[in-house]
Amino acid sequence: MFVLLGFVCFVITNAVFGQNEPVRIAFWNLENFYDPFVDSTKAYNAFTEEGMQHWTKSRFYKKRNNLYKAILAMSENHPIGIMGVCEVENEYVLSSLFGQTPLKKHNYRWVLYEGPDKRGIDPAIVYSLDHFMLVSSAIFPYYNPDEPAYHSRDILYAKFIGADVSGAACADTLHIFVNHWPSRYSGELETVGSRSCAAAILRAKVDSICASMPEGYQAKIFMMGDLNDSPTDPSVYDVLRARHPSEMEEGCLVNLFGKPNGLGFEGTLKHQADWHVFDQIIVTNAVMEDMEGIHYQEGSARIFHADFLFEDDEVYHGKKLFRTYVGPRYFGGFSDHLPVYIDLAR
Repeated sequence: MFVLLGFVCFVITNAVFGQNEPVRIAFWNLENFYDPFVDSTKAYNAFTEEGMQHWTKSRFYKKRNNLYKAILAMSENHPIGIMGVCEVENEYVLSSLFGQTPLKKHNYRWVLYEGPDKRGIDPAIVYSLDHFMLVSSAIFPYYNPDEPAYHSRDILYAKFIGADVSGAACADTLHIFVNHWPSRYSGELETVGSRSCAAAILRAKVDSICASMPEGYQAKIFMMGDLNDSPTDPSVYDVLRARHPSEMEEGCLVNLFGKPNGLGFEGTLKHQADWHVFDQIIVTNAVMEDMEGIHYQEGSARIFHADFLFEDDEVYHGKKLFRTYVGPRYFGGFSDHLPVYIDLAR
């Protein structure tokens, strides 16, 4: 029976992860992806027709269409296996984007919990049934004992197993964490402790999963998100202990976006004249080392930077991101962040 099960898992995994067909794992901050409707249960309704941002149905559909075209381009018209997103309001916007556009052909489903963010935006995990089956999901609330009244986005977690289109499953299990850490809105130094707190929560959950693994097995964990910090900032480098593969030490996680060299572009967002890599994908060693199972395809970590995501920067020169809004001014673009992705192979 054990031999037969192993053979079935091998066949299914190779049917899903063909030798020359890697599966993409991605993350994108969608920048204020709201529906245009008033929600009487929430205090924040700026993104409505009568709200401060004058968010009409036509503006919503334009943004939705921009997003789906960018995702199709990033995926090279293949299903993205798992995609973390943040700054989404609710299931309506996910359903509109992934279920009512040409993206629907890729059989996407999603995981979303509405959390405590005062603006009503949350992280979500989108996955293709062509590649993965959802096993379980949970949220891990942000909590800082030094600021108990401060609420930020939850950390979203989901566990998946590889699956073929018939729904059969194999032994490879993937653990996914999607993060949107506290912003720098009140100042970088004033908020550094909040991001370190989020990093400590994430590291504790990762360590718990690793400790629960049976002897001889290692957990394949993917941490992704808009961390609002660069890879060398204390929250990422010291608290989470995520390092570029060239800087690995015992007990460290692998930050595939730890250095901008080789990522195809210099950053994921621009502040004044400088680009920063705030959007990152971090993995455990098992993702790098298990060459017989689902693993990282060497050199595949990239910042997606299609030309249509940019516009000319007349103030700081070069290019800047083509955003939906800058403050109250509507521009009709995509996002204030670039997507990031990696490829998995078998």
